[in-house]
Amino acid sequence: MKYSRPRGTQDILPPDIHVWRYVEGVFDATFERYGYEPVRTPIFESTDVFLRSVGEATDIVSKEMYTFNDRGGRSITLRPENTAAVIRAFLENGFHRRGGITRWCYTGPMFRYDRPQAGRYRQFHQVGSEVIGSLSPLLDVETIDVVTTALEALGFTDLVVKLNSVGCAECRKSYTDILRSALAKLQDRLCEDCDERALKNPMRVFDCKRCEDVKAELPSISDHLCQGCAAHFDQVKSNLDAIGRTYEIDARLVRGLDYYTRTTFEILHGELGAQNALCGGGRYDDLVEQCGGPSTPAVGFSAGLERIISVLPDQGSSLASRGSDVDFYVICLDDASAPRALRAARVLRAFGRAELDASMRALKKQLRNAERRGARVSLLVGGDDPDRVIWKDMEKREQIEIEDDGLLAFAERFCEGDNG
Repeated sequence: MKYSRPRGTQDILPPDIHVWRYVEGVFDATFERYGYEPVRTPIFESTDVFLRSVGEATDIVSKEMYTFNDRGGRSITLRPENTAAVIRAFLENGFHRRGGITRWCYTGPMFRYDRPQAGRYRQFHQVGSEVIGSLSPLLDVETIDVVTTALEALGFTDLVVKLNSVGCAECRKSYTDILRSALAKLQDRLCEDCDERALKNPMRVFDCKRCEDVKAELPSISDHLCQGCAAHFDQVKSNLDAIGRTYEIDARLVRGLDYYTRTTFEILHGELGAQNALCGGGRYDDLVEQCGGPSTPAVGFSAGLERIISVLPDQGSSLASRGSDVDFYVICLDDASAPRALRAARVLRAFGRAELDASMRALKKQLRNAERRGARVSLLVGGDDPDRVIWKDMEKREQIEIEDDGLLAFAERFCEGDNG
């Protein structure tokens, strides 16, 4: 092979693509029931969109972004996440002037120059939502409920919701001083990255996997919340209780992006080992203003499709595999019958998925392929009779000859019988 895919990427091909489409479809249906509308933003943005929102001291910005200058000399970045891009679109298109609550959802590829490992790629795919325009803790709860409902619809039953509050700018101002002082006493035990984080953005230490023993000795922000943030967190918890959503408080959960305020959460699945977070999110009440808009609160989540699909329960995988099946498999037996086979396939597509085999291979090979494709019916076109086709029921192993001009009516009766 002269060419191969770049490291950290993957080709998503049949039959796997049907699993992907199934998972995306479940999320789409869930979003629709909750009143969310889909949006699509560009794959690349001005680098400043992410520098201002994600945070220069985060690993994403400092180590992982795909950034380059275009031919006009502008700094461009492949989006490493989508919340900042969605907020840019929200402001640029004037949705902040409409008032009320905006509920948006999205699915698409993201890019981070990260070390590839199980469930982690340099081009990866996220599904997510953003609710913009309200401080209500009910929307924090709704966001958690939306993604949990979708995951349950995919067959997950052993999910754990981790919950925390990272407070607001006022909370963090005093807490950061306390945290920086605590880190100074533990400096000799910090890894190289956290040694730098302790100076630039101390809360990022909680994201480190190498400093677990240090994190256990650090003060928790939950003990330093202001009255407003504490009350908001209490309402989030009480409303989760009200709808029967269980959760665990994780005082070390801060997420890896600077724009989070107040509620943060992750949903975990045990089969992923150390990389066990299926999704995460939280509130970001200052981001719209940081991007040049008016003060506008918001909350959202994102979920990695690669991780979800890698541990998709059998129930979901079984349903998804049906997406590769066809209803009708049209077999063309000779070149002279090709126009008739084309017309027959077009007739059958009014009733389901019809695939035309134009290989002209031996009949046995074409029938074998019809079985592999899960076809309910094989239609044989050609042979000795130029005006008739053979309708072969693959399940009952029965066949019948049909006049070409009677195919439409026969297919209609067949499908009506399936529907009772």
